[in-house]
Amino acid sequence: MELERLPSRARTLFYLRSALSLVLFWLPAVGVAAVVGLGFASAWVIGGLAVVVGLLLFLEAVWLPALAYAAWGWQVREHDLRVVRGVLIRRETSIPLGRIQHVDTRQGPLERLFGLSRLQVFTASGAGADASIPGLDRAIADALRDRLVAKANAERDDGV
Repeated sequence: MELERLPSRARTLFYLRSALSLVLFWLPAVGVAAVVGLGFASAWVIGGLAVVVGLLLFLEAVWLPALAYAAWGWQVREHDLRVVRGVLIRRETSIPLGRIQHVDTRQGPLERLFGLSRLQVFTASGAGADASIPGLDRAIADALRDRLVAKANAERDDGV
């Protein structure tokens, strides 16, 4: 059985999030660091470092979202949900269906703009979502949520 992949609109969402992170956080942070650094080094050194760091962050904003998008995959197997992700560190999570407590779908403003949802799967660990799949089509996320809940209920052994 092959991994299910995210829809192509999710790639656009990944790029937009990366660009927003670059513009709203990283560029101001580099600017502040450059201004603070002027007291310790020459303007040429600080300017050069700011340009290099800014270029690296720009390349990351262009390159990393495509790699992150390509790394995502998920699969509902007979007894578990398998989620694969990660660019530098490849992570694979397998959640036994009988351990699933609840499943949520969530949409932030950017996800609503693209008609996408994030599916979150929770077990009894209580440490937050045990698996999360971003960038799913809204209808697929809703259907997957319902499917996982039904399979989890069928798998669960209440000991009775």
